[in-house]
Amino acid sequence: MKSLIKVAILTSVTTAALIYVLLEWRPLGDLRSSPVVTWASSSSSSSSSSSTASPAPVPKGGRVPISEDELNNIEVYQKTNTGVVNITSASVAYDIFYRPIPQSGVGSGVIIDNLGHIVTNHHVIQDADQLEVTLADKSTYSARVIGDDPDNDLAVVQINAPKDKLSWIPMAASSKDLQVGQKVLAIGNPYRLDRTLTTGIISSLGRTIPTDNGRRIEGVIQTDAAINPGNSGGPLLNTSGEVIGINSAIVGSANGGNVGIGFAIPVDTVHRIADDLIKYGYVRRPYLGVEAIQLSDYPGDAAKLGIEPKGLLVYSVTQGSPAALAGIKPAQVGIFRGRQALAGGDVIIAFDNKEVNSSADLASVIDRHKAGERVSITVLRGNQKVQVPVTLQEAPHSTR
Repeated sequence: MKSLIKVAILTSVTTAALIYVLLEWRPLGDLRSSPVVTWASSSSSSSSSSSTASPAPVPKGGRVPISEDELNNIEVYQKTNTGVVNITSASVAYDIFYRPIPQSGVGSGVIIDNLGHIVTNHHVIQDADQLEVTLADKSTYSARVIGDDPDNDLAVVQINAPKDKLSWIPMAASSKDLQVGQKVLAIGNPYRLDRTLTTGIISSLGRTIPTDNGRRIEGVIQTDAAINPGNSGGPLLNTSGEVIGINSAIVGSANGGNVGIGFAIPVDTVHRIADDLIKYGYVRRPYLGVEAIQLSDYPGDAAKLGIEPKGLLVYSVTQGSPAALAGIKPAQVGIFRGRQALAGGDVIIAFDNKEVNSSADLASVIDRHKAGERVSITVLRGNQKVQVPVTLQEAPHSTR
């Protein structure tokens, strides 16, 4: 009997041990080849060197360290964002039954002094019956247009706000020293998201973009900083927080969004236009005083005149104008076989040694000068090239 009891106890213990092993056993594997966990690195190193590598430092407070570039972004934004305003325009259109249809638009602007002057784009305030400016503290003010310049898509408006509410942004002295690859920052109100910051670089310089009135803006800055609808009129800034341009246009996607190609009017143009608008209410433009036809559009007529279809054939000279005083000769208008024909006349082919082939070319080169400046115009007179010195004058009000 005792033997049977011993066998039963021994069998129970053995069974329990086997169950424990089956439930708790884990394979240990080869401890000598156990992997070493390290911080990921771009460098390739042996396992022996990895095992002795120092652990990555943990920032104090568990915060990710801020790079110098990020610190600059923060510094510029904190320094300038309150100088960027939201501009809302209101106007009334009419349907085919002359019923009024209220319309509104949104853009950005830059406070440029403590008198409440704000630079923005012409197309932001165009045709507006009312303008409202919202500052960074959400206070709103009615704005009046001081002057605008469709030829350069610029305008100046003014608000009557307390000086302690006006945080103005300094403009860079010039845009001539800008370099492709230079970092830039844009602040504006895209899609009504006020004072949004984007960053990028100067992608190119010296671009030319068209305006709604057929003129061209030259010397434009191209950037890949995101510019979207609502950014128009906002500043393009350098890393010192100075305005180097006014954001104006984009090459958009099908839905109007940013594709990395934006354009800003350079600060040299902004200085020239804004100063005149604030002081005079208009831009003091020089003028030449000629009307001309683009010969490339009339190659047959150019052939009859025995000249190449290049340049501008002058057919009218305003009396008392700089062109008239300089002796530029218009073509003679006659009738040949029942149709109007031009004979003779100077053909403008260059302005200060820059080739001129269209009215837009001529307008652009004239716009770079000031009234009173002396320029040289190259004309084709007969078969001879003649240099004609001309002193530009301020354009009469009717020709602005």
